[in-house]
Amino acid sequence: MSSALTFRGHETQPVADTYSPKPPKPWLAVTRPIRYILREQRLIFVLIGIAIATLGFTLLPSNQAPQRYSSAIFDSFPAELESSHLSHRPVYNERRFGIQSWNSGGKIPLGLKRKGKRIVVTGGAGFVGSHLVDRLMERGDSVIVVDNFFTGRKENVMHHFGNPRFELIRHDVVEPLLLEVDQIYHLACPASPVHYKFNPVKTIISNVVGTLNMLGLAKRVGARFLLTSTSEVYGDPLQHPQVETYWGNVNPIGVRSCYDEGKRTAETLTMDYHRGAEVEVRIARIFNTYGPRMCIDDGRVVSNFVAQALRKEPMTVYGDGKQTRSFQYVSDLVEGLMRLMEGEHVGPFNLGNPGEFTMLELAKVVQETIDPDAKIEHRPNTEDDPHKRKPDITKAKEQLGWEPKVSLRKGLPLMVKDFRQRIFGDHKEGGSSTTA
Repeated sequence: MSSALTFRGHETQPVADTYSPKPPKPWLAVTRPIRYILREQRLIFVLIGIAIATLGFTLLPSNQAPQRYSSAIFDSFPAELESSHLSHRPVYNERRFGIQSWNSGGKIPLGLKRKGKRIVVTGGAGFVGSHLVDRLMERGDSVIVVDNFFTGRKENVMHHFGNPRFELIRHDVVEPLLLEVDQIYHLACPASPVHYKFNPVKTIISNVVGTLNMLGLAKRVGARFLLTSTSEVYGDPLQHPQVETYWGNVNPIGVRSCYDEGKRTAETLTMDYHRGAEVEVRIARIFNTYGPRMCIDDGRVVSNFVAQALRKEPMTVYGDGKQTRSFQYVSDLVEGLMRLMEGEHVGPFNLGNPGEFTMLELAKVVQETIDPDAKIEHRPNTEDDPHKRKPDITKAKEQLGWEPKVSLRKGLPLMVKDFRQRIFGDHKEGGSSTTA
């Protein structure tokens, strides 16, 4: 017996196999965006926005292009600054120094302007350090000078006081220091025999512990580290001229070993941090350098001769005067240090002028520059005084594109004017020493 609720007509009704929606309209993907733009006057607002953006980019002043220093930046340096190198503040002029911009013909896109780095310079109030600070500040970097003023002078950097990109910290690098920086130029160490023999234990501690602290800082913050080593690592060389692969001839127990062996140990620490901790490092071996802001009585031969000739004292030549040295102007050294830091090569690199002079020849150049009647006085030679010192700079030429530009006869008059002003006062030569 069938139920009364049974549907009797299901056998006769057709059942659809599949569901089929409405057929898609052609060009829907094209017409829908067009209708959206035309609706509610959206097209007018788009055109107005494009016009405003175009007008803004047209009226914006062109960005100052980053500067690049040509390799011949100091070709005419001494002659150009003959009359103004003693101004209180350094004056920089692009055309005068031969500086060229990367895109001097038009605008550069936004975002391509060079971003200034945050850089610490230990020993930045010293002779070489202050000139390096001037160049870094000129380039647009933010510079932190760390100096304990043992040999540095606040007067060397005071023309930067008030500049928001400049900081000065009185600090000894034998104590740890925490800073956030991109690069570290480590120059802190007495560099003249008079100063490093004054306290030899302090000298070697500064070289070893100071370098260790700065390398630790570089490791913590990921900064690139440049060590300013010295030609003294070659000692009294048996190879002439000296190449970077020469291991030197150093007396480890001599009166100069606090400096010589201290710098050799600093180089060892630098390379160990590079290999073991992957710190980016650079090593420069600096040869004799001269220029404005040198310490007047630091015992180095150029400053000795110049100061003695100005004071009408006999120029003291130690030994027979046949020992040789090479002398580079400070601007050449600063250029080499900056190229090394910005380059991709670790080093070490010799940075010096391969022009070689005996002590007697140097004395005669000083006579010609200051006083033809200046006397020369011979004295017994000092202990462990190297007989020959001349750099081979082939490596620096090939890998850094660097070589010195300023000859001794062109650079020495600039140093003489600075010394004359500092010895005799403003009534002799106005102004103060300037940057190289």
